[in-house]
Amino acid sequence: MAPLDAPIFHFNAERSAIVNEVVERVTARASNPLSLLGDAVYHEVRRLTAAGGATEAELARWKALGRRLGAMSEDEARRKLVHLAEEHAWDVAGNFDRRVYSVATRLAPPLLGALIAPRLTFTSLRRLLDAAALGDRIRVSGAIDAVRALTGRGTVVYVPTHLSNMDSIVFGYALERAGLPPATYGAGKNLFTNPVLSFFMHNLGAYRVDRRLRHALYKDVLKAYSCVLIERGYHSLFFPGGTRSRSGGVERRLKLGLAGTGVEAFGRTARRGTPRRVFFVPATIGYLATLEAETLINDFLQEAGKSRFIIEDDESSRLAKVVGFAEKLLRHDAGVVVRFGEPLDPFGNPVDDEGRSLDGRGRPVDPVSYVRDRHGAVAVDPARDAQYTRELGEAVCRSYLQNTVPLATNVLAAVMMNHLRRGAGTDDLFTLLRIRERAPLARAEAAAEAARVRDAMLEQEARGRLVVADALRRASGEAIVDEALGAWRGTHSTPVVEEAEAGRRLTIGSAPLVFYYQNRLAAHGLALDALAPPRAARGEA
Repeated sequence: MAPLDAPIFHFNAERSAIVNEVVERVTARASNPLSLLGDAVYHEVRRLTAAGGATEAELARWKALGRRLGAMSEDEARRKLVHLAEEHAWDVAGNFDRRVYSVATRLAPPLLGALIAPRLTFTSLRRLLDAAALGDRIRVSGAIDAVRALTGRGTVVYVPTHLSNMDSIVFGYALERAGLPPATYGAGKNLFTNPVLSFFMHNLGAYRVDRRLRHALYKDVLKAYSCVLIERGYHSLFFPGGTRSRSGGVERRLKLGLAGTGVEAFGRTARRGTPRRVFFVPATIGYLATLEAETLINDFLQEAGKSRFIIEDDESSRLAKVVGFAEKLLRHDAGVVVRFGEPLDPFGNPVDDEGRSLDGRGRPVDPVSYVRDRHGAVAVDPARDAQYTRELGEAVCRSYLQNTVPLATNVLAAVMMNHLRRGAGTDDLFTLLRIRERAPLARAEAAAEAARVRDAMLEQEARGRLVVADALRRASGEAIVDEALGAWRGTHSTPVVEEAEAGRRLTIGSAPLVFYYQNRLAAHGLALDALAPPRAARGEA
């Protein structure tokens, strides 16, 4: 059970003060209000014109503002800037209701069970109400004790990998199950359109992030809101990948805008003479099957992810899809895995259980020294902090790889993709995807190869490069194949792997989906790595 004295339980009493501080901070550092307003008008008129239809009134409002800008005095511009910053800050600001949290924690196992298995037979209903059964299916592991010790010593910022729209719900359950306090987190505003989901998110600390808004003022408000929360001790959750992993692979490049507010927050509190420690906790989330895999991998392969930052319509938005997918997932032990990595300070250094930062040789180092200028004074320096944030991102990515927990579907996908590569004699992804006549693989051979991949994983685990799930550690190759096929069967509209000759032979049904699932092992050299730069680009012979 999470401690009930965490700062978030007092959020509502501080919400107005938080919003006011955000507005004051954003507007105080705006040296040119007219420029910020002009930038907002440009981006909003462009966005709303493209949207059309129901946005006409809002579009007219922004156009009217644009026409007035040329005649505005600096005082008028600043007053308008304050007004818009207040609008954005109140729209972003979350809420926390202790009563809703109390209900949600009691209902977490059955609600998650309902999400995972909503076909309520007598047997499944009994399993829904069984918290222990759900615990078997959502495994939580890693540096839990270390993280728990740090929640009372500073502000903890969780930075997990991101695969599915289920991640926020699953990670919230993992925090509660690990006895960790709840965290605030940014959620896409589009997710608040579901009234039930919106009710819980709005009352459990989630704040709205409208990814459609690209102008600088909104981004400044969002970053300032995050920074103020961290300064005030509110544990936070960011998905630094930005969006769900389109490829299915572990993130290797992060979007660190919000995560960078942790560096700024520490610097600001240190400058006030009351440094509040900030600890970053990388974590990985993995699923035997990902509901949105077909949409995500197609988006990745079409390179549409760069322009379609938000996927509005995928499998997770269709109730029937969620129902069918969720029921399957509950049948599998460890169908979802959440693993906490070792905590880091804002500069990428490891920290011990006492919260002390350690250098590369394990010696204590004063984190305040990182935010002093050449005269020894503590200062906020955006350029310097941006470099620290990049180094933090590199440390987070290394932790992701070390704490990746591949599952049976990842192993069998790697086996099938390697089989396809050997038959085609090429590593070129798009050549492989165009192959129509795919040679079958004997199931016995697939099982033997799955066991070999698992053994290679065990070798990498011994070197601290990944983590082998207990179920895989004990499983035979045949059991790995069975688990993967069972998780895939009926999950996607196109079969991932098809069975023939009474299951004695396996054939790739969807090469993109096989590629998606094998990508969890790609960065570890156990599968086709289409995301890696060519050898020459890496400086290799």
